[in-house]
Amino acid sequence: MAATRTRMISAFVMGPAALLAVLFLPTSWMAVVAALLFLGGLWEWFKLSGVEDSLSRLLLVALHLLMMVALAWGSHTAQGGTSALFEVVIVIGAAWWLLSLLWLANYEFGSHHESWSRVVKLLAGTLAVIPAWCALLVLHGTPQGTVDHGLIPKGHVWLLVALMTVWAADTGAYFAGRAFGKHKLAPRISPNKTIEGLAGGLLLGVIVGMAVASFTGIAITSLPAVALLCAITVLISAVGDLFESLLKRHAGAKDSSDLIPGHGGILDRADSVLAALPVFALVKGLLGL
Repeated sequence: MAATRTRMISAFVMGPAALLAVLFLPTSWMAVVAALLFLGGLWEWFKLSGVEDSLSRLLLVALHLLMMVALAWGSHTAQGGTSALFEVVIVIGAAWWLLSLLWLANYEFGSHHESWSRVVKLLAGTLAVIPAWCALLVLHGTPQGTVDHGLIPKGHVWLLVALMTVWAADTGAYFAGRAFGKHKLAPRISPNKTIEGLAGGLLLGVIVGMAVASFTGIAITSLPAVALLCAITVLISAVGDLFESLLKRHAGAKDSSDLIPGHGGILDRADSVLAALPVFALVKGLLGL
């Protein structure tokens, strides 16, 4: 009971802060905030991958910060703006999460802490974090006007659609799994996750995602496309969650860290988002939303 209370208090603090940041920060500041959070998650990813030395992890994180700076600089100097450079990275990220399904299906791959498995996991961290950061900026900075001629750009709301879809799916999966869960989803990777939980998360994620998307002023005829977008986002977010669980299983860790009371580490909260963002951005573009 105490653990649940702590978890709820942390959520009530983080939730409004995230909401305000997404809706009201300019994209340049959102880029900084997201970079700090994602790089914090990457620090934990590297530890789960077997990089115990803090200096080595710090150098790796610094290298990824330089990648972000280079991408941001390149996007401003490129003729096509962020679209051409960032879109390539987003496609690579989305492809990686589809490829990761093969890894999830082969639990033993990379589980024995050989040098090659550490390198592959480090590369996986890069493919998870950098495309997610690029997708976040593309969504947040999309020039589609403002909501009801107000102060909030529609791009900010579309990023909120992606995040709220994932967060609602996580909540729906938790409660549906507790109430109805009988059939294990991936028992060796995450014994507590069930197919019923995934179904509950899918239902709530789609409902919440469509509700938030309605604030962008989208046409009613586009709602089926939004539902499809949200459904795909929920499913790929589950892949991100399972992949982090795989890393923790291989490392023998319960959480990525103990930074957030009741929630574990940054990566424990961001794993689903890392997978969802590049896929959401890519599918949104393909559907013409």
